Amino acid sequence: MQIKCSICGKHATSGNKISHSHKASKRRFHVNLQKLRVKLDGKTAKKYVCTKCIRSEAVQKA
Repeated sequence: MQIKCSICGKHATSGNKISHSHKASKRRFHVNLQKLRVKLDGKTAKKYVCTKCIRSEAVQKA
């Protein structure tokens, strides 16, 4: 199961790790997710929210 932000849907992506010799190997870029108590539709619930949504006040803390 892929964990993603409940507000914007942001999730981990994949890419390449580049060494000094410029050899590429696979890696993952994870999202900074925090588990918060938030108010959604007048109800309180614990959700995974990315820090960008927290800073931009897209979600209201309970």
